[in-house]
Amino acid sequence: MKSLLYIQASPRRERSRSIRVADTFVQACRDRQKDLEVIRLNLFEADLPVFDGAALEAKYAILHGQDVHPEHKTAWAEVEAVIETFRRADAYVLAVPMWNFGIPYRLKHYFDVLIQPGYTFTFDPDAGYSGLVTGKPAMVIYARGGAYPADTPMAAYDLQKPYVEQLLRFIGFEDIGSIIVEPTLHGSAEDREAIVNKAIEEARRLAGDWAAA
Repeated sequence: MKSLLYIQASPRRERSRSIRVADTFVQACRDRQKDLEVIRLNLFEADLPVFDGAALEAKYAILHGQDVHPEHKTAWAEVEAVIETFRRADAYVLAVPMWNFGIPYRLKHYFDVLIQPGYTFTFDPDAGYSGLVTGKPAMVIYARGGAYPADTPMAAYDLQKPYVEQLLRFIGFEDIGSIIVEPTLHGSAEDREAIVNKAIEEARRLAGDWAAA
C-alpha cells in the first residue's frame, strides 16, 4: 500500500467524532508504514464539480459513443479529475456521520460525480454490473447520535452504513471494514467520551492488520 485516500464527510473538523476516530486509524497506519502517502479530502472544503446539464450531456454523449460537444468538455474534464484522484489511491478511509438516518449531502454529491459508467463500473446485458475499482481495501468510520443495532426495530432507520457499503460494492470493493461510533448524543458527557475512546482503541487495533495487508 503506497497511498491512502482519506475522505472526510463532516464539516465539524475537530468536533467530529467520525473524523476523530478516522484520524486515529489513519495515523496508526502511518505509524506502521512510514512511507505511506495520505491524501486528505474534506468534502465540505473541496471544490466538487457541479453535476449539471453540461456534465450530463457529456455523460450521455459518451454512453452513446458520440463526440462530446466542446462546450461540455470542460465540465466532463472536472468529473474525470475527481475519478482519477479516487482511482489512483491504493486504499481508502472514509469518515461518515449520519444525517437524517443517511449520509451528508456532500458525500452523496461526491458519489454522484464518482460513479460513472466506463470509469468506476461497467454494464453487460448478460453479466450485469461489474465494478472497476477492485483489489483495494476500504475502512469506513460511521458516527451516529442514536444506536441502530442489527436485528432490532431501530436497524430499519440505518440508511447510512448499508447505503455506503452498497455503493462501494457496486464499484468493485470487496474488502470493506467498518467502525461504528454510537450513540453520540445519549447519556452523560463521560458516557459519550467513553464510546469514542472505545472506537479509538478499535481503530488502533484494526489498523495493524489493515496497514500490513
